[in-house]
Amino acid sequence: MTLAEILLWSELRLKKVEGHKFRRQQPVFEYIADFYCHELKLIIEVDGEAHSLSEQAEKDKSRDKILIINGSNILHLSNHEIETDLNASIGKIKSFISTNLSPSKGDHRGSSR
Repeated sequence: MTLAEILLWSELRLKKVEGHKFRRQQPVFEYIADFYCHELKLIIEVDGEAHSLSEQAEKDKSRDKILIINGSNILHLSNHEIETDLNASIGKIKSFISTNLSPSKGDHRGSSR
């Protein structure tokens, strides 16, 4: 795991984020999600510098499209944002959950970068 993944996992494990259970390196269809919450069908991807390269960005976009069509929600966080402000990253996850996945808002499948 990268430093960013270790930091994020320290906050996601043991239901620390809104009481939701996350797994790391979880198979979802033919892909491996960095972090996955089955209850919310939420995939959190931690993106390093390689994800900004055009070839990798296209692969990510194609993968995300397939996962969204199949009912997943995807949130991308960069290594940099996690490593420099973990609290803001956790806030972004909580906001994504409350805005996109709360029962009062309905179930809006989608992706956020």
